[in-house]
Amino acid sequence: MVNKKKPTGLGKGIEALFQDNNVDTSKEDVIDIKVNQIKPNPYQPRHRFDQKALEDLAVSIKNSGVFQPIIVRQPNPEVQAYQLLTGERRLRASKIAQQETIPAIVRNVNEEQMMEIAVMENLQREDLTTLEEAEAYNMLMTRLDLTQAQVASRLGKSRPYIANYLRILGLPTEVKDMLEDNKLSMGQARTLLSVNNKQELIKLAKKSVTDSMTVRQLEQAAAKINGKKGTKKKRVPRKSPFVRASEGQLQEKFGTQVSISNSSRKKGKGKIEIEYASQDDLNRILEMLDVNLD
Repeated sequence: MVNKKKPTGLGKGIEALFQDNNVDTSKEDVIDIKVNQIKPNPYQPRHRFDQKALEDLAVSIKNSGVFQPIIVRQPNPEVQAYQLLTGERRLRASKIAQQETIPAIVRNVNEEQMMEIAVMENLQREDLTTLEEAEAYNMLMTRLDLTQAQVASRLGKSRPYIANYLRILGLPTEVKDMLEDNKLSMGQARTLLSVNNKQELIKLAKKSVTDSMTVRQLEQAAAKINGKKGTKKKRVPRKSPFVRASEGQLQEKFGTQVSISNSSRKKGKGKIEIEYASQDDLNRILEMLDVNLD
């Protein structure tokens, strides 16, 4: 028996993605497919699976079978085998249970839908770590050439929510490993981003894990490292409505944070700063700017 889950606020359900491709899901047959004829979804955002949970599911499958069929992609000339769309845990557990076949529904979807379905299924199940979720959003942006706003709209999230996750991809590898192991929370990761010195950032991340520091304690430590404690904040000139509107338009176009600042010395001069979350994100922005570095 399959338990119903509460809606997670995602803008478009998985079935809606199939319906957008004119797939009539009400007239589909469930067929048995050999397990060794199914390839994993290449866009699966999850890196780790709970082995104990898989083994428990394997015992259930061995005793009672698979209650809910998996969904696979129709083979094409390039890919001779079926490709998994949804049901990674069921497929893995069936292999552990040494099942020869698994019940499946075959659907004809394109590469873009395959990627979006893989991300959406895991977001709905809330199975992704913070880092996996960030990488999933980045994959949608880079592979499908989407802006942050477009990803947010498709998944029913806010643009700042997506932007905050993308920012953590800029953390050092050691810190991202802590995120992957769930030793750091999203709030802690965001706070660590404020540390200007990379080595100090890594040291503070390790200390936060060892000392079980709260986000508030991290904020105070980060401010101290950056030399902000006891100093007065510099007065930031107010931006004109035109500049703020221009920033908004550029952020919408590039799908990332954009800042426009005026020169304090010469009127009419200034600079535009465009943030990027990773090397792939930088390449995406350069392509939009039609910049060739070869």
